Amino acid sequence: MIGIGYDSHRFEPGRRLVLGGVEIPHELGLAGHSDADVLTHAVIDALLGAAGGGDIGTMFPDDDPTWEGADSIDLLRTVVGTVAGVIVNVDATVVCEQPRLGPHRAEIERVLGEVTSARVSVKATTNEGMGWIGRGEGIACLAVAQVEVE
Repeated sequence: MIGIGYDSHRFEPGRRLVLGGVEIPHELGLAGHSDADVLTHAVIDALLGAAGGGDIGTMFPDDDPTWEGADSIDLLRTVVGTVAGVIVNVDATVVCEQPRLGPHRAEIERVLGEVTSARVSVKATTNEGMGWIGRGEGIACLAVAQVEVE
């Protein structure tokens, strides 16, 4: 089974920037109820989609104080525990103008790979200066996951 995930968050001063469970040095973080890890959130939605399990908002509602400030890697661990099958592959593309993710990519892939026990590929691209991402207002991420049903 294949699932697709998407998430986006705007930048907000005074927050840390976490992508794929790795803190990235940057002057702005992402706004959100949890740690706003846009990459991990997209991976969660892709896995839930592949497993027929709904979406991140259903499983971890943003109006539930339980999830306020939650570590998205912990949310991912919870989702992985619900997947009936083997997670084969996760492929994600982060779209942002800044920061540059190249120096952090291997660590992000390692963290996500350890949690999912799958091959993980993370890519980054810009939006070529177009739209809200191009203006540096936030980050978006697309993810695809493959799960083999047992």
